[in-house]
Amino acid sequence: MDWSEKLKLYDALVDKCPRFERKGKSMIYTSANGYMFSLLNKAGEIGFRFSKDIQEKYIQEFQSSIYKSYGAVMKGYVLIPEQMLEDLDNVAKYLNESYDYVMSLEPK
Repeated sequence: MDWSEKLKLYDALVDKCPRFERKGKSMIYTSANGYMFSLLNKAGEIGFRFSKDIQEKYIQEFQSSIYKSYGAVMKGYVLIPEQMLEDLDNVAKYLNESYDYVMSLEPK
């Protein structure tokens, strides 16, 4: 899947979550409460932000890893595996959970 297809998929995913919208032109992301909580990097990889405990749980559960963007480790982010993207309704639950997490933080 090339980057433009990944962007369409990311947009379709965000469209399933009416409480927020996609932002960015070259760097594609979602943010709320002053925090980014999902990201589509240049490599076409999607990452969601969670608390440290949840991040570790999901890395194991998804058989995934920490998320990197532009060569940097994104603290608190989990790489969403390619095969999970076949079920956007399921992935949207995790994206909503990520949104709820940043909304629970002290606003920036």
